Amino acid sequence: MIKNFINRPVLSTVISIIIVILGVLGLTALPVTQYPDIAPATVSVRANYTGANAETVMKSVVVPLEEQINGVEGMDYITSTAGNDGSAQIQVFFKQGIDADIAAVNVQNRVSRASPLLPSEVTRAGVVTQKQQTSALMYLSFYSENKNIDDTYLQNFLNINVIPNLQRINGVGEANVFGGKNYSMRVWLDPAKLAAYGITPTDVTNAINDQSREAAAGSLGQNSGSSFEYIIKYVGKFSEKEQYDDIIIKSLPDGQNLMLKDVAKVELGGLSYSGVGENGDYPSISMGVFQTPGSNAQEIIDNIKKQLKENESSYPEGVKYTFNFDTNEFLDASIEKVIHTLIEAFILVFIVVYIFLQDFRSTLIPAIAVPVSIVGTFFFLNLFGYSLNLLTLFALVLAIGIVVDDAIVVVEAVHAKMEHGISNAKKATVEAMDEITGAIISITLVMAAVFIPVTFITGPTGVFYQQFGITLIIAIIISAINALTLSPVLCSLFLKPHEDHHEDYKNKNFIQKFFYKFNIGFKTATERYGRGFNFLIKHKWVTVVILVATCGIIYWANGTMKKGFVPTEDRGIIFTDVQLPPGASMERTYNVLKTLQKNAMQIPGIQNVTISTGRGLLSGNGSNNGLAFVKLKPFNDRKGDGLSSDEITKRLFGLAGKVPDAKVVFFQPPSVPGFGSSAGFEMVLLDKSGGDFAQLDAKTNEFIGNLMQRPEIEFAQTSFNTKYPQYLMEINVPLAKQKGVSVNDILSTMQGYVGGIYSADFTKYGKQFRVMIQSLPENRINAEDLNQYFIKTSSGEMSPISQFVTLTKSYGPQSVGRYNLFTSVKITGANKAGYSSGDAITAVQAVAKETLDQNYDVEFTGLTREELNSGSQTLLIFALSLVFVYFILSAQYESYILPLVVVISLPLGVMGAYFGQKIMGLENNIYFQIALIMLVGLLAKNAILIIEFAVQRRHHGETIVESAVNAAKARLRPILMTSLAFIFGLLPLVLASGIGAVGNRSIATGASIGLLIGTIMGVFVIPVLYVIFQTLQEKIKPIKHEEMNLAE
Repeated sequence: MIKNFINRPVLSTVISIIIVILGVLGLTALPVTQYPDIAPATVSVRANYTGANAETVMKSVVVPLEEQINGVEGMDYITSTAGNDGSAQIQVFFKQGIDADIAAVNVQNRVSRASPLLPSEVTRAGVVTQKQQTSALMYLSFYSENKNIDDTYLQNFLNINVIPNLQRINGVGEANVFGGKNYSMRVWLDPAKLAAYGITPTDVTNAINDQSREAAAGSLGQNSGSSFEYIIKYVGKFSEKEQYDDIIIKSLPDGQNLMLKDVAKVELGGLSYSGVGENGDYPSISMGVFQTPGSNAQEIIDNIKKQLKENESSYPEGVKYTFNFDTNEFLDASIEKVIHTLIEAFILVFIVVYIFLQDFRSTLIPAIAVPVSIVGTFFFLNLFGYSLNLLTLFALVLAIGIVVDDAIVVVEAVHAKMEHGISNAKKATVEAMDEITGAIISITLVMAAVFIPVTFITGPTGVFYQQFGITLIIAIIISAINALTLSPVLCSLFLKPHEDHHEDYKNKNFIQKFFYKFNIGFKTATERYGRGFNFLIKHKWVTVVILVATCGIIYWANGTMKKGFVPTEDRGIIFTDVQLPPGASMERTYNVLKTLQKNAMQIPGIQNVTISTGRGLLSGNGSNNGLAFVKLKPFNDRKGDGLSSDEITKRLFGLAGKVPDAKVVFFQPPSVPGFGSSAGFEMVLLDKSGGDFAQLDAKTNEFIGNLMQRPEIEFAQTSFNTKYPQYLMEINVPLAKQKGVSVNDILSTMQGYVGGIYSADFTKYGKQFRVMIQSLPENRINAEDLNQYFIKTSSGEMSPISQFVTLTKSYGPQSVGRYNLFTSVKITGANKAGYSSGDAITAVQAVAKETLDQNYDVEFTGLTREELNSGSQTLLIFALSLVFVYFILSAQYESYILPLVVVISLPLGVMGAYFGQKIMGLENNIYFQIALIMLVGLLAKNAILIIEFAVQRRHHGETIVESAVNAAKARLRPILMTSLAFIFGLLPLVLASGIGAVGNRSIATGASIGLLIGTIMGVFVIPVLYVIFQTLQEKIKPIKHEEMNLAE
């Protein structure tokens, strides 16, 4: 069949041309994104119980919802938090592969069951269930240089004029503003005036709801036979301040009407006043944009920037924006880096092949194979629904050194035939292909087979493996097709008998002198290599000892090497979490953040710092919490020493020591989007005993204290703290009953004055907002202010609420959390430099075992959870890859014994990979594990080249030893050529710096050093193993010798 392709060169070239055309079409259609959809589906349930504290929210809102949601189809685990600001959030994490839309519907159905159990204030405000977008495209801040524009105006300007436009861009999943400053009609009650007129907050609420409402008044003249029909229209819900001012609360005895403006101040304000944001010295509001699964991140970001630029002229004077984080910066820089690496790898591979083949025509054939295989891969990636992301691009860089192998084998085999006297290139090609076609097919099947098991890995780990594995399988298969169709044709057309340069050495040019010395050296090495087998064949026990020692070294290295999951890369942004002592005011938090902002801007490499109070990235909501986005300068401007994100983070931590009353943590974004809020480890400490918060707080502090003593831990912290100042409210129920006052009236009055009442809705600027009733801030400063709040007794008298209510100082948490229905505390941390995330996890597990009793437990979340889950899967997949290789070769050789030569020789290269990774101080992470699986295929290829030829020689009548020695010598050149081509192709990754350098080195170092050591040791060990197992094979099943082919 191969001969048909050689005889039909047009057919062969057309096949490759079509592959390239389809690849180009696929490339233009492929979405470009930073990572594929790695994070599993997550559904968020949010609610708000205005005025309630964290414990009340947990008991009355979270627990009923959790009880119904728990166990929803496909759920992995569930977490929840409740805050003193009345907020409740439940996150339901699903197993990989669950459709996010279906998951959201299922959760919504469960939420509906819990609705009757929730407080009426909560159901009225709404319980929001939605799938959580995890792929953040960008974070940006809008700020105002105009002193007349505050952050409340900014947020609503974004909600009304900016976000709706962004949401209409194809591929945008969500565009959310971070803050609670949506417009609200604020009704600020004056307690003294309400008491003077004998009314309560409930009376105000009733008056608003009675007069500001929608009505369906019908029409006049309908079906009456009259000439006209008149629709009756009521003014509806009020939307202007003046309309609310004129709401009548009640009629006074003198005939006058008491209006709302007489007892309250009405203004269009913000729903919340719990945070302050600044960009530089200007008020700002931050927002995030998230993409839908499978969309083109690069295109979306370009469209967002284009639209913002087009609309910029219509923004109010002084309103500007800045990008805090933009995945395109990292993505564009990474793609540019990959393109440079591809070119560098291609040139290095070309040089290696040229040195061995010493002929430009011959070198051109493998060089053509690379673009055909690489470009053709794009078509199938698009066909299978993949994207062009960092993982698939990474795989394509690795593929350069692999896809060239088959073409090299073909060209070298044809060269060998022509060197043995066959001057006709076509004849030499036909004979060479008869000899090596089986080897090429075997190599392709084995290289593809090692990656087949990775397609069965579940969870986010499986996505990593599949992106690499499928990309490489496609490229390898196209390479094999190319080697069996185009490469033979090009050999028959391009190759000519090698011309020896017989002129004197002194008359040779530099290249000719180099080739002359190279050939002499290689010939001498080949002869000595062949003679070197005598010792190993006579002393086979040495080979056995080498293999046993190799396995021992692998076991030792695997146990002592640093372990990780996905390395943290420089993303151009550093997140900051600030936590002051419990009860610290927002002004105090703001001052700390301003100091940090000012000092941070003095550090080289930092472009901008945006701050916000009232909420921390790790510490949650609270007046004592804050956050900052430290935007670094573009990657091209940070190429000097000390300008990487790691170095800048170290300098920022130096600033934290200058703020002794605040806990400041600087951290980078998570390695993989959608897994937590920070790089490092995340976990929860569970209280399975149902104990009180004070005990849990004490145990948490003990656990973190012990954790910080470990050398592997850079920091470990939690926002959980039971020292927040609070008041415990007690009601004198007997006295209240004597006065004819119900407990509900007392609580409603307290809520109206202190907590705030969501009274009604109104529509303005095409959006719906809330009417909130609350006393003025100066009337709710301390406990003595209760004397200002009056409640109506059954006799109609107004009595101070302090007559029935006692406030006692106490302490409690700012927020409480649960994990899988148990009370929990979230703990985040990071490993120290020189230690891996795996080391940190091991340290956490050891401290937990020492510190926690049976009432407490630790569960890892986010990316840390996936890192733990991936360990057991990786070992299984590696074993399955070996099994696949073994059985494919068993089918190829019709033997269960001979394939053991390949399998048993593989530890040599694996040992080399561990050795290289360890001496370079790199981790055993998911990139290294992918390199190991790839290495199995590459090392198996070398063994196959020797065994395939040895079996042929054996069937042609040579002895087992002769066939082994001759095969090893004959295949030494293509083995070294293909191995060195792959190793040199990886050199740009091994020596990488800057963008993506950690991941590049992680995968390339182990693979290149492993292949180098595996090749050097393998060319000696594999022939000896062949002799051992071929002898065993013939004892079981003797072979029939055929006449030896002298032409060989």
